[in-house]
Amino acid sequence: MVTSGGGAKVAMAARSNLSAAAVNIFLLLVLPRVSHAQIFSFPFLQPESCDHNQYFDISALSCVPCGANQRQDARGTSCVCLPGFQMISKNEGPDITCKKCPENMKGVTKDGWNCISCPGGLTAEGKCHCPTGHILVERDVNGTLLSQATCKLCDENENSFTVPNALGNRCVRCEPTFINTNRSCVCSEPNIITGGLCFSNTLNFPSRVISSARYGELGMSFTSEWFAKYLQSSAAACWVYANLTSCQALGNMCVMNMNSYDSVTFDACRLFQFIFENTAGLRTVHSISFWRQNLPWLFYGDQLGLAPQVLSTTPLPTNFSFKGESQNRKLKFIAASYDVRGNFLKWQTLEGGVLQLCPDTETRLNAAYSFGTTYQQNCEIPISKILTDFPSPIFYDVYLEYTDENQHQYVWAVPVLNLNLQHNKIFVNQDSSSGKWLLTRRIFLVDALSGRENDLGSQPKLIRIATQISLSIYLVPGTKNGNIYPPLITIAYSDIDIKDPNSQSVKVSFSVKYEMNQGEAQVQTDIALGVLGGLAVLSSLLKTAGWKRRIGSPMIDLQTVMKFLVYYAGDLANVFFVITVGTGLYWLIFFKAQKSISVLLPVPAQEERLVTYVGCAFALKALQFLHKLMSQITIDIFFIDWERPKGKVLKAVEGEGGVRSATVPVSIWRTYFVANEWNEIQTVRKINPLFQILAVLFFLEVIGFKNLALMDSSSSLSRSPPSYIAPYSRILRYAVATALWLVIGILQIMFFAVFYERFIEDKIRQFVDLCSMSNISVFLLSHKCFGYYIHGRSVHGHADTNMEEMNMNLKREAENLCSQRGLVPNTDGQTFQIAISSQMRQHYDRIHETLTRKNGPARLLSSSASTFEQSIKAYHTMNKFLGSFIDHVHKEMDYFIKDKLLLERILGMEFMEPMEKSIFYNDEGYSFSSVLYYGNEATLLIFDMLFFCVVDLACQNFVLAAILTYLQQEV
Repeated sequence: MVTSGGGAKVAMAARSNLSAAAVNIFLLLVLPRVSHAQIFSFPFLQPESCDHNQYFDISALSCVPCGANQRQDARGTSCVCLPGFQMISKNEGPDITCKKCPENMKGVTKDGWNCISCPGGLTAEGKCHCPTGHILVERDVNGTLLSQATCKLCDENENSFTVPNALGNRCVRCEPTFINTNRSCVCSEPNIITGGLCFSNTLNFPSRVISSARYGELGMSFTSEWFAKYLQSSAAACWVYANLTSCQALGNMCVMNMNSYDSVTFDACRLFQFIFENTAGLRTVHSISFWRQNLPWLFYGDQLGLAPQVLSTTPLPTNFSFKGESQNRKLKFIAASYDVRGNFLKWQTLEGGVLQLCPDTETRLNAAYSFGTTYQQNCEIPISKILTDFPSPIFYDVYLEYTDENQHQYVWAVPVLNLNLQHNKIFVNQDSSSGKWLLTRRIFLVDALSGRENDLGSQPKLIRIATQISLSIYLVPGTKNGNIYPPLITIAYSDIDIKDPNSQSVKVSFSVKYEMNQGEAQVQTDIALGVLGGLAVLSSLLKTAGWKRRIGSPMIDLQTVMKFLVYYAGDLANVFFVITVGTGLYWLIFFKAQKSISVLLPVPAQEERLVTYVGCAFALKALQFLHKLMSQITIDIFFIDWERPKGKVLKAVEGEGGVRSATVPVSIWRTYFVANEWNEIQTVRKINPLFQILAVLFFLEVIGFKNLALMDSSSSLSRSPPSYIAPYSRILRYAVATALWLVIGILQIMFFAVFYERFIEDKIRQFVDLCSMSNISVFLLSHKCFGYYIHGRSVHGHADTNMEEMNMNLKREAENLCSQRGLVPNTDGQTFQIAISSQMRQHYDRIHETLTRKNGPARLLSSSASTFEQSIKAYHTMNKFLGSFIDHVHKEMDYFIKDKLLLERILGMEFMEPMEKSIFYNDEGYSFSSVLYYGNEATLLIFDMLFFCVVDLACQNFVLAAILTYLQQEV
């Protein structure tokens, strides 16, 4: 069952569908179908190409004929009646109807709707013409059209003082300066008329006014049409009548001339200064001595040393903070803006890019005023766009708005350092000494007006653009609450000679930088460098003394001095490294984590010292690394084979045709195998270099730790794409990179020592075990009289055996059925530091000399034996000698074993000299690794890290630094 309401809904839906169908059918019938062959083009016409009896149709973009008795209007987009014709109808647009006026009424009213009889002649447009000083009256007071127009003379007498207005249809009171000067509406001689104003020639006012605009950057000046028309009148009106807009206009012209002052020429700024000096009796504004009543505040004064007082004497009575409930992170800059004629426009905030010529999103533009964010914006703008966007200059007096303790709002005037300002033809603001600066107040962005030479409506010959605007914020020294001195706007203008605006462009920049006095930090750094540098000298002296003991030479010679310098280079590299890492981490932690602002990041110029220290650390560490490498490849190492021959064998005698018995030769393969293992462990490290690089790069680039190096207050590891990305700080990049490198490296070393070496593989201890299994000891001399000994003599007597016997030997050793491996019976000590006596070294050298004689002159070689046979003989001799030395065979060259003192371990040197006997020091720490990469991990880790950081500081690219670091490691 369907209710009546439901039926109504169904009926309405049906009607709706029918209506839609009807509309579709109508559109199909009415709308034209587009032919595939139709060409969508038409002739290109401009309004000026139409004839005088045609108008330009703005819809059809073509010329259309006007109607009968009509002609083109002044704009060219409509039609008007011909002279002598009245308009009787007009629709919206160019559609009008015209009718000829009768013979007795040939004139047409001003509005064109009526014919009228004129008292005199007609203008070219067919309107009535009146003599000078008269106005045309076509209607009476209530608007009724007169049959004949009349010309009324304006009353110039003292009771009225009227003249025709600009349209000639009304009498108005004449300019007050005419009345005040001449008591009439005529400025007669000897009075002076300028800019539409009349002034008496008896006033003490400069008559020789220079109407030129200075373009110091191009080295030229020319007469500006704007200055020629309005400079003298504005100055006179400001001086005589204290006209506020005229004073502002005069000030604007001074600013357009770069606030430049010349005591000889009466240009805009000289006129302004003349008025300022001659109105000393007037009161000041807001008790500011540089701000005179009725005048704009343009200068801070020309006294030497005034600029430092303004910039660094009185802090702003407000503070800033990054975090907390009362955080204040916004610089609230506002500006009082004026047009070129001196009219006040409005108060406006600088947000939204008021002073930023480069276009960008509002979020990025406003980031310039976020406290603590270093801001940099650069772009290139076409001159044609600048001429379109800035036809007339706008002037800004910038202030910083703040709230005091009582929540009252105040503004603080922001000084300006105009780098183009000339004082008596000297660019004083480009001097490095701030005591010579002349600070100003008012600025503009683009001046395309003063560069017009003959006609204010023409294209300017020259324009002036603010190409560099920098806002500097200075932190009060010692502050804990984020107090700052008044900000400083530094501005530089560029003069552009206009030739082809469509092809010319200009580069502009806007920046905000934050500075603090780095003197205390530099003093602390110098103190640390001096103290640590002194400790480095002591450390190097101890190392040199230890080296002298180990080479057995008490004399101080050139080699000793060079060795000291090399040691000092390594220690000084560590000093620079500690200072730079500590400095970087200080800025990273204290800047990013602070709530109330007490520190600001160093500016790029202040970072140069740290960058220099990093470079010194890298260079010195590279020298230390090369020294370590040279020491590693110049050590003496001999593998003592304890294996003895097993029985005898029959051996053919060459040349005799018979056989005889000979001892079974000992296999050399065990020695080769141990030597090969030694070569492999020479480059074993406690970290994985590739993993180190990839892990650091992962945390920097993927996780986003590199964002901590941005010069803003945020500690976030991510940045949203629409937000402004501040430039990177080199100090923070260095701090983040070194912190990550050290943390990951230390974690790797801990993992290697705690887990990997214990449960997976310990190659150093495995090498010692291999020596024992191979029945080979390692005798290593890193210095002339100092080295290391690895006792690898097998407890089983021999190692050259089959698998079954070797397995049995290992089983016996595991069950303690044989003696221990140590050099001393019943001990496990296999590794020793050795200090050999001079007699032992001399004997060693005599045997070693025969090994190296093959590199000498050929005449020294024995003719009865080949070089190879000599080497074999020397090898067996050395093997026998060192074996007998270890077995205490040579009483005159004996040794004894002892433990090193704790102080000896700490200082890395030996107090006891091996005079008659050599000394073997027990070494449970496997210190022979000091001649391997394994024992120099700290040096290698720091060297790789400094290489990575130096590349990044040079190119600001972590990925490139990682690639080059990897290639350096592989090479």
